[in-house]
Amino acid sequence: MLKQILSKLQRKLQKSDSLDSAGIDSGNHTSNSGNGVQCTNIGNSISSRLSVVKKVSSAVFPASIMAGVEAVEPNLSFKDVSNPQKQNLFITKLNLCCEVSDFSDPDKTTAEQDLKRQTLIEVVDFVSSGSAKFNEPAIAAMSKMCAINLFRVFPPKYRSNSTSEAEDEEPMFDPGWPNLQLVYDLLLQFISYSSLESKVAKKYVDHSFILRLLDLFESEDPRERDCLKTILHGIYGKFMVHRPFVRKAVSNIIYRFVFETERHNGIAELLEIFGSIISGFAIPLKEEHKMFLWKALIPLHKPKSVGLYHQQLTYCVVQFIEKDPKLANSVIKGLLKYWPVTNSQKELMYISELEEILEMTSMAEFQKIMVPVFRRIACCLNSFHYQVAERAHLLWNNEHILNLITHNRQVIFPLVFPALERNSQGHWNQAVLHLTQNIRKMLCQMDEELVLACQRKLEEENSQLSEAAEKRKLTWEHLETAARFQPAADNIIPPLKPATCAVAC
Repeated sequence: MLKQILSKLQRKLQKSDSLDSAGIDSGNHTSNSGNGVQCTNIGNSISSRLSVVKKVSSAVFPASIMAGVEAVEPNLSFKDVSNPQKQNLFITKLNLCCEVSDFSDPDKTTAEQDLKRQTLIEVVDFVSSGSAKFNEPAIAAMSKMCAINLFRVFPPKYRSNSTSEAEDEEPMFDPGWPNLQLVYDLLLQFISYSSLESKVAKKYVDHSFILRLLDLFESEDPRERDCLKTILHGIYGKFMVHRPFVRKAVSNIIYRFVFETERHNGIAELLEIFGSIISGFAIPLKEEHKMFLWKALIPLHKPKSVGLYHQQLTYCVVQFIEKDPKLANSVIKGLLKYWPVTNSQKELMYISELEEILEMTSMAEFQKIMVPVFRRIACCLNSFHYQVAERAHLLWNNEHILNLITHNRQVIFPLVFPALERNSQGHWNQAVLHLTQNIRKMLCQMDEELVLACQRKLEEENSQLSEAAEKRKLTWEHLETAARFQPAADNIIPPLKPATCAVAC
């Protein structure tokens, strides 16, 4: 290619030399009258020669050259150039798109924005057609263009100042999304390109690139987070060498969210990626993966905004238990540790997750954890929030859980029967009362003698509690009576006598 360029330049220079020499000769023939005219003609010929050289140079070596690759005019269409030049035009157009547009003012540089958008559309179509060849210069140009357009620091208004659940809040949309979407589409096609050599691309899609990509999950635009989710999943699948780093980087984001800020917009998307990753883990699970469950996923139940990502979190937890059923014990202990006390909406989510985990729990693992579990369920049965109480009662409709209860009724019945008895005596919600009566009938059908024994034991405990309460009442009455009739003089504290000085002054 270099020889072709030099020969082309030499031919044009020779042509210009012949033209200039002809001009000079004619000037000499016509300027015998004086040296001033001759000098003028020579100067004109030199300047003409220099302009020809400059024109040829600008045509052969334009400003947008990368890694010694000849580029063509960026305004040309891919249809207007030959197949060997399409790759160079592709790189040239990528370099042209490196100019960042300012969307803060809608009327500012509209022509430049339209030109850039049109160029991006052409590049996306070119890559979609499968004609692009991602050699190293093209990979470098693509990485540079994506980094310049995507990697940015979000202004404060893009960050939520509330730690509460923001499900009803309207999302904020980036004004520059039309161009950003094209860049994301291009990056996704680049990552998923079949002929892309990962050994070359990993030099540009490196750890720094991945970290800055993860920072973009802070965006409040759900469209951007959805694109990032797909792209990061593609990077994880394409570059095996980066997989441990991606897992570690996401773990650090979760740690910072749980234990420091409790603010992040992309936790749901990150967990959705990890749900797919966990499903691909080999059995038996590595210790690293179990540590991620214990130190990252289980503590994610703690933040107030758990409702925004609870569905994805539950899916990840269930994937772990499917890989190793023995992990159900640890997960349930973590749920009980972070069980909400004053947040009924979180309690509803926890009960649903607990039911899903119990469905996958074996009898042996259930017996290790059944006592604290049903103590918590008994509290939920008595909840004054009728939805929590209803949800706890509906656990008995699950066949697997009912089977676990039936085989361990000697332990579970004494735990839940007092709660059912208290409900039947005075819960304010009629639906809860009806559910309580149904469960009591179900328990009687399972083991009527055990239910009667539980009832007798409860009556004895209530009788003992009544006797203890009566004794406390009588004790307090006796103390009040004694305090009322005690002489007032006895309540006066005598003054302190002055101490005698043993040593004479």
